[in-house]
Amino acid sequence: MTTSRDGRRPVEIPIAALTDPVHCLALGFGAGLAPVAPGTFGSIVGLAFAALWSTQAWTVSAVAALAMTGVGIWICGASARRLGVHDHPAIVWDEIAGMCITMLAAPPGWGWRWALAGFALFRLFDIVKPWPIREIDHGMRGGAGIMLDDVLAGILAASVLLLIRYIT
Repeated sequence: MTTSRDGRRPVEIPIAALTDPVHCLALGFGAGLAPVAPGTFGSIVGLAFAALWSTQAWTVSAVAALAMTGVGIWICGASARRLGVHDHPAIVWDEIAGMCITMLAAPPGWGWRWALAGFALFRLFDIVKPWPIREIDHGMRGGAGIMLDDVLAGILAASVLLLIRYIT
């Protein structure tokens, strides 16, 4: 269980935290408050964001994903400081941005098959954390540390999606 700075009390996040704009974003508009698998629910929110611009020019999607990543460094860092816990499981903005990065490799106007493939690949890399993701996840602190492992998972998942596009 995630604990506070003093290591004694569990950090429970009340739903009222969503009234704070920083927590609302960091917690994925409430997805991060899911009692199980908050990262999975955050990834679903990310998939919904990616779907919003899936029919736009690739550059629109890329700029949106880049902006979400850049802003996410600050959002995740600020939320973690306020909670007093580095990378609290409820902070899922990193999964949202990572999922958007993944879907950059899907074909324009992608459908449910590409969504499912991208989602499965991103969750696989985010959960397994192959090298170098695991080292980065354990070695960095702050907002950049929270975001970077999911950015790399998104890049790896996007690479596999590109390979699938190439061979099919």
